[in-house]
Amino acid sequence: MEYEPVTHTTTDRRLSRHPSGTAVDATVHRYDGGSGPTVYLQAAQHGIELNGPVALRHLHERLADAELAGTVVAVPVANPLAFDHRSYVTPTAYDARNSNLNRVWPGDETGSFQERMAARLWELVTDADAVVDLHTGTPDMLAHVRFSEGSDARVLAEAFGTDHLLADPDDGITGMLRNAAERAGIPTVTAELSNSRTVDRSAVEAGVRGVVNVLREMGALEGRPAAPSDPTVLRNSLEHTVTEVSGLFEPRQSVAVGDRLEAGDTLGAVYRPTSFERLETITVPEAGVVYSLTRGVVAEGERLAAVAARR
Repeated sequence: MEYEPVTHTTTDRRLSRHPSGTAVDATVHRYDGGSGPTVYLQAAQHGIELNGPVALRHLHERLADAELAGTVVAVPVANPLAFDHRSYVTPTAYDARNSNLNRVWPGDETGSFQERMAARLWELVTDADAVVDLHTGTPDMLAHVRFSEGSDARVLAEAFGTDHLLADPDDGITGMLRNAAERAGIPTVTAELSNSRTVDRSAVEAGVRGVVNVLREMGALEGRPAAPSDPTVLRNSLEHTVTEVSGLFEPRQSVAVGDRLEAGDTLGAVYRPTSFERLETITVPEAGVVYSLTRGVVAEGERLAAVAARR
């Protein structure tokens, strides 16, 4: 490794065009140092997940004065369409078939509107030795880092520094950036920070600290990761707790994220808001730790909680 002062450049990568002809571009930051690995960082695949872009801005302030071995490539807003519309996914007016960018990787240059956008970012991914994909969840979610079970990316997940890690089985959802990159031989982690729709300083700091830890683990920055020595590793079973009815979901008062529940334990109930009628008592299908919990208005078939077993 050769650590040298950072040279920073920005470019606009053309993803597509609006029907009016206006360009849809993603701004790409490149930080070059001495010889070393290339790490790709990305945020805001989903337009309401704001703490990732803010974390990359704060990381920029650190990298600008740093000495680096290798290259860091950062895309703070990977989905400008969803971001500009303040929407979780891309408006269906642009792509009714594939509204979720994180379900179409590695993209397709001859595919749908969004598949073509992904394909033009994928060129940056394939040049990398490791990938960190920054996301944020709801306030009722444990901050965690996801990695594919059996992948070399577990080392990066541990280095990131959250108290909880989530191992996804190999038969997980296809089209996710992490899965596509892993199939291409690129170790990839998905960091799930807290609090979508709002800038949360603690989530931003956790994101900056985590990315710095990964860069240190890769040898791009000097020093060792400042990470927990014994994180709790959960295995995602992909069997979520869902509701069969629509209404208002009220969790049991004593249930919170981080709690361990046994199979059959009561999670809460769904009520009809107008008549106060209890429509469904919700129980968890298997034992594990609650890492995500919904509150409020729900529609039939909606996920109410995610529970994962300790590995």
